[in-house]
Amino acid sequence: MNQAIEKFDVIVVGAGPAGNAAAYTLAKAGKKVLQLERGEYPGSKNVQGAILYADALEKIIPDFRDSAPLERHVIEQRMWLMEEQSHLGAHFRSDQFNRQPGNRYTIIRARFDKWFSDQVQKAGALVLCEMTVSELLRNEQGRVIGVNVDRDNGRIYADAVILADGVNSLLASRAGLREDIKAEAMALGVKETIFLPKETIEARFNLAGQEGAVIEMFGSISEGMVGTGFLYTNKDSISVGIGCILSDMKRQKTTPAELLEKLKRHPSVAPLIAGGETREYAAHLLPEGGYDALPKLYGDGWVLAGDSAGFLNAVHREGSNLAMTTGRLAAETLLELFAAGQPASAANLARYKARLDESFVMKDLKKYRGAMGMLDRQRQFVADYPGLLNQAAFNYFSVDGRDKKTKEQEIVASFRQRRSLLGLLGDAWRIWRATR
Repeated sequence: MNQAIEKFDVIVVGAGPAGNAAAYTLAKAGKKVLQLERGEYPGSKNVQGAILYADALEKIIPDFRDSAPLERHVIEQRMWLMEEQSHLGAHFRSDQFNRQPGNRYTIIRARFDKWFSDQVQKAGALVLCEMTVSELLRNEQGRVIGVNVDRDNGRIYADAVILADGVNSLLASRAGLREDIKAEAMALGVKETIFLPKETIEARFNLAGQEGAVIEMFGSISEGMVGTGFLYTNKDSISVGIGCILSDMKRQKTTPAELLEKLKRHPSVAPLIAGGETREYAAHLLPEGGYDALPKLYGDGWVLAGDSAGFLNAVHREGSNLAMTTGRLAAETLLELFAAGQPASAANLARYKARLDESFVMKDLKKYRGAMGMLDRQRQFVADYPGLLNQAAFNYFSVDGRDKKTKEQEIVASFRQRRSLLGLLGDAWRIWRATR
């Protein structure tokens, strides 16, 4: 095949969840699809906790559970508000998740992405790795008509291009499709995969068979920065990590490795990973600007999907489901245009945005559009409340001869000393306003 003159229906740039969802949907419908990945293999540069949201993938590959390399189905969700020596937690556990197809699964991204890419190729797409796209090709009217790759005679043409090459998409930035993401709207996440015997994991987390547990953490572990930690159970390993806003890390001169080591030493976390062997360390940038940071999502001959557009719900730590959904919706929009014999013009691709607006993607991003900015401006939620609530719990549950009414009065006084009554009411209003 001479790729200098080869013409495709669609070129998909990137082989992460968004790119794979788009390429699979298009190829399954019989379209001629080229998928380009700059990594050595699909998923080689992808980093994620990782949680797979079944509903998003089920809409693309309904029977994925029959062959996908799933680790554990999540039956328990824990939320920890952490202080230096303690955590105040809540958790939800339901046996219903054992009686129906799983809603969330833990996965190892390297294995899962390889499987997903295999499905894309079986559907008929041509997948080429170690291919860096240097620029978008445009005609005299400015419409995107293909890409140029770092090869001799590297011009490849298509009726449309889907950009799904990740948060640091240089291609989109160079082409002027979006501005560079600011440090205030970017998080840097790091994680380790710690191997433990399957039986040890199940004993420590009260699990059996393929059951899994997830812990999301917030508080002192981020050292006053806006950030969260996580711990996910796999079959024979544990994924543990933390992410904080990049501008905070720069300002405090804190390294991700230091934060992760501190998290691992926390007395609530250390016993869960004790005796494990770390075999993988990875870091990744995350777009956390939310709804107000989204760029223009489509234009003449092109659309953005997944992290390259900033589709991430930072409040609920959801990303792969938004990526797969936006990739699928981009592909379905193009299929609709092709079926009607219409070009992938900006006017026609406005249907992609309309589809997004009707989906949970935009509805959730709109709902939480003010949350991250609120946390950035109101640092008491990070610096004060975790300690206040943990100390309140310690005092209340300590049996030391003092009566409970006195303890309750002391707890209220400690809150009012750090945050006045007006401040407490204002904080409650800010949370409501940022999540309504």
